[in-house]
Amino acid sequence: MHKTLIVTNDFPPRPGGIQAFLHNMALRLDPERIVVYASTWKRGREGAEATALFDAEQPFQVVRDRTTMLLPTPRVTARAAGLLREHGCESVWFGAAAPLGLMGPALRRAGAKRLVATTHGHEAGWAQLPGARHLLRRIGEGTDTITYLGEYTRSRIAAALTPGAAGRMAQMPPGVDEKTFHPGSGGDAVRERLGLTDRPVVVCVSRLVPRKGQDTLIKAMPAILSRVPDAVLLIVGGGPYENDLRRLAAETGVAGSVRFTGAVPWEELPAHYGAGDVFAMPCRTRRGGLDVEGLGIVYLEASATGLPVVAGDSGGAPDAVLDGETGWVVRGSSSAESADRIVTLLEDPELRRRMGERGRAWVEEKWRWDLLAETLKTLL
Repeated sequence: MHKTLIVTNDFPPRPGGIQAFLHNMALRLDPERIVVYASTWKRGREGAEATALFDAEQPFQVVRDRTTMLLPTPRVTARAAGLLREHGCESVWFGAAAPLGLMGPALRRAGAKRLVATTHGHEAGWAQLPGARHLLRRIGEGTDTITYLGEYTRSRIAAALTPGAAGRMAQMPPGVDEKTFHPGSGGDAVRERLGLTDRPVVVCVSRLVPRKGQDTLIKAMPAILSRVPDAVLLIVGGGPYENDLRRLAAETGVAGSVRFTGAVPWEELPAHYGAGDVFAMPCRTRRGGLDVEGLGIVYLEASATGLPVVAGDSGGAPDAVLDGETGWVVRGSSSAESADRIVTLLEDPELRRRMGERGRAWVEEKWRWDLLAETLKTLL
């Protein structure tokens, strides 16, 4: 029986978009045909208990390395090769091409016949740095296929590869669970709990880091409030930028119209999307292109929930929006553009409905997990 070894540093219960991507894909493969080799989430009793509970609930086997950061060291490579032989795996899926794909040649020697390495956003940054670019080239030569999220990441990563490796690239973006994210996801209950029942709500669901653009939304609020006085910005998520954002809201004089929920459990995220009338995350590229949005699955989750979206122009974010149909793409650094598009949507219920319905249909047509999992099965 053909079996696959999944090698990844990014796997739940560690939170994050890559983790969710890999887990959702793994759940749609035959559980008897996969073994996951992953890092430990975090040290200590709490981390160990959460990890053990999560692993016990999975339909497939999860083998944890003692390290909290899985890197292609000789020890980790030897362990991966041992698992490959022990479980009779013929294919390997590297959850993140950089740097784990560097183990490719060693696993090929151990018996792997098919090696697939998935890229996200950070590999596009690697492609711009001479040393990291060289490593990407090695990964391309040592694997059968490198996957990419969209045209933005493909073009930049391909430039670092040999022509042969670039020609073997295949698109495999993350998907959306359209049965979990849908218009009836419980948004009314969240609005009621937060006291927002009768207010127009602009919602942003994301980690609180500078690239995501929550600060741009806060700076846009004075212009938004001048035309929609009872509007509120609902910022959902936690992260290191939270204190700066709270301070900015106070300095801008809009603290009374900005709500922070903090980190929200994954199972409550669909309802928090549903609490909004408009979804906005004007992400921007930082650090000379090294800090860039790979795709922006949050836009698709919002579309599945039936919301129009306002997206930033960072990296592959525009790939997750049909500009003018499911929402709009704005310059991530422009609070004026964000304010104008958001106000247009808040003032026009019919436009919101039309864009929301088109977004929902697009997700069902192209971005369902079951469709994308078939791509992975074919590649493996």
